Amino acid sequence: MNTRRELYVPPEGPPSEGRPNPEIFAKMGQDNIFLMIEDLYLNLEKSKIRSIFPEDMIEASKKSAAFFVFLLGGPPLYQQRHGPPMMRQRHMPFVIDEEARLEWIRCFDMVLENPKKYQFPEEYLTEFRRFLDRFSRWMVNTKT
Repeated sequence: MNTRRELYVPPEGPPSEGRPNPEIFAKMGQDNIFLMIEDLYLNLEKSKIRSIFPEDMIEASKKSAAFFVFLLGGPPLYQQRHGPPMMRQRHMPFVIDEEARLEWIRCFDMVLENPKKYQFPEEYLTEFRRFLDRFSRWMVNTKT
């Protein structure tokens, strides 16, 4: 039996707007970004999409945090450690449909409910949430 899936490409294409404001990194700092993403992964560990993540969620959070450090205006940690991000390509082995995307957003929203814990500048929360929505739409690779 052939279990190959037909890959879906979102019609709007990759996010056309740039990265979030680099002031986010300037105000948060690297340690708070790592903490924020670790908390995200602790939420994901209890989520409906747990199965698409590696067994060691803390280690996985560090890889993702390195990406977010650069994304939010910090040094290119991800690129130094893992090469070019190519996030859509890196997510292709996993079935990511709209339901999975919304679950990831839900887990991130739970973290962002307490921005002070991470010194996340509240004036950029709306912009950052819009970015996460656009970014996550581009990760969808399976139509349901």
